[in-house]
Amino acid sequence: MHKDLEEFQEKLPLKLLDEIEALAPASKLKKVAKKVLEEYEAARIDAGEAVGLISAESIGEPGTQMTLNTFHYAGVAEMNVTMGLPRIIEILDGRKSISTPSMEIFLKSPYNKGEKIREAALQIKETKLGDVVSEYGMNIVDLKIELKFSAERIKELGLTPAAIGKVIEKPLASDAQVKVEGDGLTLRLKEKEEGRGLNALYRLKEKCKEVYVSGIKGVRQVLPVKRKDEYLIITFGSNLKKLFELDFVDTTRTTTNDIHEISEVLGVEAARQAIIDEVFRVIETQGLDVDIRHIMLVADTMTASGEIKGITRYGVVSEKASVLARASFETPIKHVINAALKGEVDTLNSVVENVMLNQTVPVGTGLPSLVSKKEK
Repeated sequence: MHKDLEEFQEKLPLKLLDEIEALAPASKLKKVAKKVLEEYEAARIDAGEAVGLISAESIGEPGTQMTLNTFHYAGVAEMNVTMGLPRIIEILDGRKSISTPSMEIFLKSPYNKGEKIREAALQIKETKLGDVVSEYGMNIVDLKIELKFSAERIKELGLTPAAIGKVIEKPLASDAQVKVEGDGLTLRLKEKEEGRGLNALYRLKEKCKEVYVSGIKGVRQVLPVKRKDEYLIITFGSNLKKLFELDFVDTTRTTTNDIHEISEVLGVEAARQAIIDEVFRVIETQGLDVDIRHIMLVADTMTASGEIKGITRYGVVSEKASVLARASFETPIKHVINAALKGEVDTLNSVVENVMLNQTVPVGTGLPSLVSKKEK
């Protein structure tokens, strides 16, 4: 670090100091740093400011104007992405299973230039046995099913009947014997199933359609799109861990809208950033204006414990130190009884509990208290 900036080390964040050093002329570093420090001090919140309440108001008020809609990718019927209020609720509740999981996959060269992007997309999309079979033949006498593959489809995926037979053998092991015959497969019912006859054969036919063959499990649809100068792939379905094993994927920029998956694969800091990005994206799409610092406060609250906790009675609210604050949210009798049994003490040092007891709230002007000497 430049010697002119050393005196500001304790006063300004390191990121700001790095930016000043990179962008300001060497002769004016001190002058620029002083100006930045003034702006930084002015932008800081005053002691006692009720930041939680202001954030709640600032997100809640525009939130009431949001539309209940889903975003639809043109030309692909199955690709709907939940947006608007349902998406905000989904994120802030910290739900583990979301309604429309999706990934944005950035690719390395030459795939991001559009070359071989179809091959890349096919490697990512989950392929089931039903997707590569062109014809099913049922032999009722011998109780077997003859599968004929679509030659074009298996060539696209770089598969062979033998390779497919090997993959599906294990999932179907309890019901049928798999045998490769020419450019197809034969599934013969096992002896224990033969007694059930035709019913078992039909069940086997339906079961084999759903058996996994290749690609990434969970990715049901892929859509290559061009954004500015590069191509990327948008998916319906998410599996970040498996995706990162593919060598043509740019792992530094690829992301998913499943916050819990990000937390598992990349850690809680990445999940915090994902919460900020996802909420901000929804708000921006709706044409609303909310300061990012309000969203950052919500993300910090949700991830402060080291894992994602939703703003629900089972998540963030359950960890509040104040009994009355917990009771004010939902199920008050349960909280009060449990606190009485444990002998909990409420120090009344937050907003909610003081409002309930009609006392001065210890924020803003209610924070300092006046002490004066009494005349004798």
